[in-house]
Amino acid sequence: MKKKTLAGIITSAAAAFSAASCCMMNALAEESASSGTTGNAQAPSMMPMILSLVLMLVLLYFMAIKPQKKREQEMKNMQESLQVGDEIITSGGIVGIIVRKGDDTVVIETGGERHKLRIKTWAIAENVSAADRAKEASGKKKPDSVAAAKLTDDEDEAPKSKKKKGSDEE
Repeated sequence: MKKKTLAGIITSAAAAFSAASCCMMNALAEESASSGTTGNAQAPSMMPMILSLVLMLVLLYFMAIKPQKKREQEMKNMQESLQVGDEIITSGGIVGIIVRKGDDTVVIETGGERHKLRIKTWAIAENVSAADRAKEASGKKKPDSVAAAKLTDDEDEAPKSKKKKGSDEE
């Protein structure tokens, strides 16, 4: 969220800079045209337009190209570090456990009936086991959502309360 906000601000600033440089160029062109001298009139400088173009290209590189290259490198590293026994999710949404690993393919086992599929490594979108190992190594474990919410079943509480009342009466 913060990156999107920062990107919006930078893009707005670049657009404002570009508009201001164009206005300056127009003003310089009008000024040179309105001056009565024809022999010594200087052409307006192209420097503001070139600077704004360079600024836009730099922003494009840092906001679009560099993050995409970083994501591609992380994906390539994840696909190269696959191990037998890792739980993976393919880009098509198939969840399975790696049984055998080849050069550019892996065999995964899916479902309760242990169906085996051979897929290309480029089709693997996420390595669940590696993500779990990284969480355990950092010591940060996400609490179970049901346990964190402390949700209980109303039916489970009712018999317990009756048993307590019954045990108190005896």
